[in-house]
Amino acid sequence: MSGLFSRTLEKFSPEHQEADELQENAAKAGCSPIKTQPDRCVATVHGTLRSVTLRPIDGVTALEAELYDGSDTVTLIWLGRRTIEGVEAGRRLTVHGRIGRRRDERVLYNPRYELEA
Repeated sequence: MSGLFSRTLEKFSPEHQEADELQENAAKAGCSPIKTQPDRCVATVHGTLRSVTLRPIDGVTALEAELYDGSDTVTLIWLGRRTIEGVEAGRRLTVHGRIGRRRDERVLYNPRYELEA
């Protein structure tokens, strides 16, 4: 009985409601969830940037951003970029590119992007 009660409470948690809303927004944008995208496929995904950081990769400057769509995350990496106007934490965007792997994380290198107004 307690398992059913905790699952019911979980559905009403702010995190669960945010994830549901993000997944609905991705569907409205015509995108499939990140979680369902296989590695090495060309994908178009939509979500919210959780973080944006600048870090060197093998001596090359790279702007990295974590995109979350309510189902999973993917790290966006723009090589040779220090900043991109409008790419900031909390911003919603749609990105297009080939999903790859870097160690245990899923990545998109130099994706095309559209900022949500």
